[in-house]
Amino acid sequence: MRKLLICICLLAPVIAWSQENPLSAFTKRVYGFQKDILLRSAEKMPEENYGFRPTEAVRSYGQILGHVADAQYLFCSKVLDEKNPEPKIEQTKASKADLIAALKTAFAYCDKAYDGMTDASGSQIVKLFGTDTPKLGVLNFSNVHNMEHYGNLVTYMRIKNIVPPSSEQTSPPSTPPQKQK
Repeated sequence: MRKLLICICLLAPVIAWSQENPLSAFTKRVYGFQKDILLRSAEKMPEENYGFRPTEAVRSYGQILGHVADAQYLFCSKVLDEKNPEPKIEQTKASKADLIAALKTAFAYCDKAYDGMTDASGSQIVKLFGTDTPKLGVLNFSNVHNMEHYGNLVTYMRIKNIVPPSSEQTSPPSTPPQKQK
């Protein structure tokens, strides 16, 4: 009983915060999910496939990761009211280790934007691509952009017979899977 009371006391501020800021709390939760699967995707692909592209008309696997990292700075610098550092990761990094490190650094930069967001501060207007956009809208746009490119990565992983992170089973199914007809 005492442990339950301690847990409730520790979780109460988190629950209260998310009820007071449901929009920003949800946006941050989506960000955490997609950050996790993007980083896991970067880890899962063997280095020799970082230059893989299904056709010359599209980015390579590594270039997509670099593009996602660059975009973190673009979007989150708007929310943080900072000048975009524009590291040009997509153009300057190619190895798996360098791209994973750059992606982690880019997400750490964005963590500050998501961690400081409330529903009230999320309504502040900034310019994004020349239009007035609420800060929370910028973060949502970033989440959508990340998931768009995660979809690209999934296709590349499937072509290479790699199960994408979002398709991995975290626990065994309680009943055997049924054959599809």
